[in-house]
Amino acid sequence: MTTPQTSQLCFSGRTLGFLCLRLWLGLRALMAGVEKFSARVTIQEPLLGADGAPDPSGAIVEIEKKVYGLSHYHAVPDSLATKFAEEPLLPALLTRPFFAALGPALLVLGLLLLLGVATRWTLFAMGALYTFLTVGLMLIGQDAGVSWLAIHIGLVALALALAEHNRIALTRA
Repeated sequence: MTTPQTSQLCFSGRTLGFLCLRLWLGLRALMAGVEKFSARVTIQEPLLGADGAPDPSGAIVEIEKKVYGLSHYHAVPDSLATKFAEEPLLPALLTRPFFAALGPALLVLGLLLLLGVATRWTLFAMGALYTFLTVGLMLIGQDAGVSWLAIHIGLVALALALAEHNRIALTRA
């Protein structure tokens, strides 16, 4: 027989299922936010010989590297930004602030979800963000992106349905 105290410590399948969803959605948002601050840069380095020393002829090679930094922030790829700019139902008055907030919002929501802070409200905010992204992609005819985001929204909805089984969190909201 279990006492009320020990039954709270047991992790049911629903509790573990919710935890898996919360971790996946949190990491997905966090990584998507981090990637908004990445870029590929080309740097020049001296060609190295077999001994590891620079080539005596002074030959230079170009190497492409992925870097992260605030100066590399981009909410969406340039090709999509152009399509958004051409869509009359998406005026710059709305898209500029949305694009400015997208990366930081993904970072914050991902971190809050991973930590379990105001989990239900965080999930709701994440679902709203994905919904707004979906509307934009619908307007520019990016059906594949709409499908991917629909899966994310479905996972958020499932997590919200299982949120009562949230056992490991900093707050219970």
